[in-house]
Amino acid sequence: MEFKVNKTAAEWKAILSPEAYHVLREKGTERAFTGTYTDTETPGEYHCGACDFPLFSSTQKYHSGCGWPSFWGELESSNILQVPDNKFGMRRTELICSNCGSHLGHIFNDGPPPSGKRYCINSVSLKFYPKKVK
Repeated sequence: MEFKVNKTAAEWKAILSPEAYHVLREKGTERAFTGTYTDTETPGEYHCGACDFPLFSSTQKYHSGCGWPSFWGELESSNILQVPDNKFGMRRTELICSNCGSHLGHIFNDGPPPSGKRYCINSVSLKFYPKKVK
């Protein structure tokens, strides 16, 4: 796949923490209930942790109890790509940033209305920008 943001492994390693590199670039997963944004309720916007591309609004976030930040929808459907993931004998759908190809998490069909979807996202795959108070 072609992405707007393309960097070598060395370039990504220079700008990402080792954990962020493992999750975002090597399709790893952070341990459940350890992520910075799992319980965040502050209004704002979530962007890709690698390239800063906008992905989710806090208005789409909910507490699923799964151990990772969960969202029922995304800002723009074109900002996140859904890719089949059949590793480890499971049939899942991986979510990747459409701007840089970084791994975000997976999507499941057990979320709340209005979508019924649960975007299960690694905290380290996100950058959070609190909403500015006027």
